[in-house]
Amino acid sequence: MAVHRQTSKMALYLVWTLMGFSLSAPPITSGPGPYDLENYDDSNTWNLNTYGETYDYDDLDEEVGTLAPPPAVTQPPAIVPPEDYVEEVTLPPRPTKSVFPSTLDFHGPGLFGPDTGLGMPSCLLCVCISGSVYCDDSDLTQIPPLPKETTHFYARFNKITEVRATDFINLNQLKRIDLSANQISKVNKDAFRSTLQLQDLILADNNIQALPELPATLKHIDARNNQLRSTGMHAEAFMKMKELQFLYLSNNKLDYIPEPLPESLRVLHLQNNNIQSIGQDTFCNTHDINYIRKALEDIRLDGNPVDINLYAHAYVCLPRLPIGTPV
Repeated sequence: MAVHRQTSKMALYLVWTLMGFSLSAPPITSGPGPYDLENYDDSNTWNLNTYGETYDYDDLDEEVGTLAPPPAVTQPPAIVPPEDYVEEVTLPPRPTKSVFPSTLDFHGPGLFGPDTGLGMPSCLLCVCISGSVYCDDSDLTQIPPLPKETTHFYARFNKITEVRATDFINLNQLKRIDLSANQISKVNKDAFRSTLQLQDLILADNNIQALPELPATLKHIDARNNQLRSTGMHAEAFMKMKELQFLYLSNNKLDYIPEPLPESLRVLHLQNNNIQSIGQDTFCNTHDINYIRKALEDIRLDGNPVDINLYAHAYVCLPRLPIGTPV
């Protein structure tokens, strides 16, 4: 220990000599004397019993606890109006009528279609999507005026009683009319005269007794569940319909099969009528023994008083025999 201490003193003395200055401890008013090489590492120089006497740590003691809660905010008492209090409300001024005309003309063709006479145009009374107009189950008693560009019209499950001559006038783009499940008993003779592109005519579940002249462009006719009579059908009513494929006339009061039938016909439903006989040329051509009616594959005659077994010669040109049993 003594050797180590002496070596340290010599090293420090050499360094101070080379640098040309001496080192001394700062003066201290109270405590140990000045430091030099003789007493720097001497533990006797330090009086540990007096170290820190200038600090009174008892004075630094403070009470440590939780933060004080914020002061409570008291709500003002609720204001209760007296029983006879009436609040005064200032109404906005009543708008004056504009001197400019409305941009929507509901009496003309307009944005929402022509005026129906029921207080609103067709496309607010019904639903108009592109060229289709849907008026199903709308409590209609008559067909409303339709936009000129209408292609498909549906007015099922209403209370319409008549199809008038003007209902479809100038609607030359109309392709489908569905008036099933109404109360129609009369169809004007000119009701479909201007529908030059009509393909589907659905009049099922009504009280129609006679059909007017129909467009030759029809492909699908459905007049089931009506009161149709043979006297109410035009002579050769379907002969010029070169594209007619589906003819549904079941549950009516027809006395005979309407003929001649177009070659394009595929389905003929006549069940539950009053048909009592079948002519030789109703389906076939007695003047051409090689004639075959290829398209007509579905004939229904059941529920009629006719016995189809008695008219085998009337079916020789058909790919399939009719369905039917005498009542």
